[in-house]
Amino acid sequence: MHLKHRNSLLKKLFIILLSITLLVPSFGKVFIYASFKLNQKEISKTICVQRKMVFNTCNGRCELQKSLKKYADNEKKMQDNLKEKAEIVYIQNTNTSLYTLVAPVETAAKNFASADKKPVSITVVAFRPPSCFI
Repeated sequence: MHLKHRNSLLKKLFIILLSITLLVPSFGKVFIYASFKLNQKEISKTICVQRKMVFNTCNGRCELQKSLKKYADNEKKMQDNLKEKAEIVYIQNTNTSLYTLVAPVETAAKNFASADKKPVSITVVAFRPPSCFI
């Protein structure tokens, strides 16, 4: 019983980790913004372009804009790269086989019955009613 509970727990943990791994790229901007908010005071004191101004209204938002632009450019580059790879795969898998027409082969023997003649006899061996009705 303990082993089943442990396996179930491991499966749930694996599903959660896999879900997080798949969802993390879609939350890129959220992570950038959260990181900026956590470090905003430090950014405005050290990195900000307007840090030496007396009335600094930027408060490091210029760095946030740079980070978001860099993320968007990187995302665009990755999409273009993926699209290019998909096009290459599509082009490389084109079929270049040459097909030739083969003449049909006619046989002398006819393997079918024609319906232009009257039947000579009827075979009843093929039809047998079920024995449960007798």
